[in-house]
Amino acid sequence: MKVLVTGSSGLIGSMLIRSLADSFEFSGLDVRRSENAPDIPTSIADGSDLDAISPAFVGIDAVVHLAANAPVETPWPDVLKNNISTTHNVYEAARQNGVKRVVFASSNHAVGNFEMDEPYSRIRVGDYEGLTPGGFKRIDNAVPIRPDSDYGVSKAFGEATGRYYHEHFGLEVACLRIGTVNAQNSPAGSVRSLATWLSHRDMAQLVSQCLTQPLGFEIFYGVSDNTWRFWDTDHAKKVIGYAPLDNAEDYR
Repeated sequence: MKVLVTGSSGLIGSMLIRSLADSFEFSGLDVRRSENAPDIPTSIADGSDLDAISPAFVGIDAVVHLAANAPVETPWPDVLKNNISTTHNVYEAARQNGVKRVVFASSNHAVGNFEMDEPYSRIRVGDYEGLTPGGFKRIDNAVPIRPDSDYGVSKAFGEATGRYYHEHFGLEVACLRIGTVNAQNSPAGSVRSLATWLSHRDMAQLVSQCLTQPLGFEIFYGVSDNTWRFWDTDHAKKVIGYAPLDNAEDYR
């Protein structure tokens, strides 16, 4: 399977390409190539320019769309250009070039304001008094959008655009509400990460399952099997067989 990764030089893109190199034929698309970027064919283009990125989609079976400005504090003009316009262009380039599937890197920030509610507001700061792991309703794929930032709004836009392209053009789309992924591959240093951490190997497994298993339009949460996670993984297990291996408690 030929897979194009946008944002291929970034943390997650580089990790996925190296982890799954034996399973997929990767190519990359990015605005620049970093020194530590994987050694794969890479197109350098601005994602907000549809004509510039379209050639990278020729002959591609699936796209993993990671390219975006990631900080939650990203100013709106950058969010509009690099997250919203670029994401629409990725879907459109996929449609124009006959790509069958897009795996969209959404974010937990598309529903981040649920963390203002109990018990999530307590769990995120490590207050577990009176709570039992799994003894509360986890935030799942059926909840309404509740973004916590312009960045979260851009990810909600990407999910809505994915549904539109699925229902109108038949594009297969998986939206991943990704939790906490870091270069250290560890939840250490943040109490919230004990609930929200996604290990590198669990991230790689989730993306691999999204690329290979049957699906139409789906929303999944990217989180490891953390004891105090407040996002649902049952839906991903049922639909694509996602079975996370890591638990943040092992790092506490």
